Amino acid sequence: MSDTSVNHFSLEVHDPEILAKARVILETCLSGKEMQDAVIAAVKRNEKWRGEQCINLLAPEAPTSPAVRALLSAEVGTRAAEGHIGKVNRWFAGTKYIDEIEALCVELLKKAFRSRYADHRLIASMIGNLAVYTALTEPGDVIMSIAQPFGGHSSNRIDGPAGVRGLKIVDVPMDPVELVVDMDLFRKMAPLVRPKLVALGASMTLFPFPLKEMAETLAEWGGKIFFDGAHQIGLIAGGQFQDPLREGALVLTGSAGKTFSGPQSGIIVWDDPSLTHPLTHTIFPVLAATHQVNRVAALAVSAAEMIEFGKTYMAQIVRNAQSLGAALEKRGIPVLGSRKGYTRTHQVIADVRAFGGGLDVAHLLARANIVTNKNLLPSDTPQDWDRPSGLRMGTIEVTRYGMREKEMLIIADFMARVLIEKQSPDRVVEDVIGFRRGYQTLFYNFDHGLPPPYETGA
Repeated sequence: MSDTSVNHFSLEVHDPEILAKARVILETCLSGKEMQDAVIAAVKRNEKWRGEQCINLLAPEAPTSPAVRALLSAEVGTRAAEGHIGKVNRWFAGTKYIDEIEALCVELLKKAFRSRYADHRLIASMIGNLAVYTALTEPGDVIMSIAQPFGGHSSNRIDGPAGVRGLKIVDVPMDPVELVVDMDLFRKMAPLVRPKLVALGASMTLFPFPLKEMAETLAEWGGKIFFDGAHQIGLIAGGQFQDPLREGALVLTGSAGKTFSGPQSGIIVWDDPSLTHPLTHTIFPVLAATHQVNRVAALAVSAAEMIEFGKTYMAQIVRNAQSLGAALEKRGIPVLGSRKGYTRTHQVIADVRAFGGGLDVAHLLARANIVTNKNLLPSDTPQDWDRPSGLRMGTIEVTRYGMREKEMLIIADFMARVLIEKQSPDRVVEDVIGFRRGYQTLFYNFDHGLPPPYETGA
């Protein structure tokens, strides 16, 4: 390899071995068709393994319904629809049916979140956060947000949209034991820095935030709450979590691809009419032009599914998470929030320091076809980023495949066999595949309805 090649690859952020394998595959292809086939084969391998043989406990993932999945490949996805809804607002002619699709999506989102306004054009929830910061702050403004060891996300930190906007960021004080905002300390800290916004967004989110109490403190100088509900937004729509817009939040953003169980997409809703122009102007023309109308159609159907099935679906997600947390704790795997019932969301957070830490445990369980992710705990430091102490699990996908509380006990058994009994994942994996074979239908949608009731037996 030449010196130029070495220098080139030293700048690559991706795993060089994996990229090298991809190059080898492509170099053996004799035509563009064979290159295409290599890509399709990789997709099918993932579909077989992750879609049919794994217990997926990733908290940021949800399988979409057959109807939503079909819309993501619809013809309308090739069409451009720059601008706001309406003949005069569009740059292009020929958008009358696209206007209809987008209008249906907007109204369905309003209905799902019981809000006065909604926007459908965000291709990711992180862009929704950038829209909020662009519309509602100026560079140099002070905001408060949650630090990563307590569940905060880069969306609201120096290395994300808040930092790009040039905001000064102060940590929201968190109670490391109760895993909620430390209100006594917040009441002391907030008046000292007088934040323009307090961003409540957490990728580790177990319990509700004291929104009303925080809003009362901020009202002294006109500060506002921005609720980044990336993980909780489906629970909010389904009435199984707090309702931020009714409890003091100015605006709510979220990811449609998590608890909302829709396409990878952003969602933003609000009630105050004075926000409509700054937010929608920021979305278009600043951050979004053509915005994937197939995704908009899929988002609309996901909202309809949430309106019809959301309360039942989200309630089962929470019950499953609480059941999984209790079962893991009973089997000797420590779980955060045990004194408070483990969780009020779809997430379960385990302390796996005794088993090698989050990175090693996640990859060990993946060998048994149990997919989780490493996660920082409040006791971790920034130096622990790559090898944190915790393991994060979510119950969205297993719930949509029809699993309920008794299946959570079986999943906890599989995990305990690997972590407590020290069985080889190669022994456990066949049992996981056999178990997963019985759960292949996606429920809580118009294609398949609700899961059938448990059989009572003889």
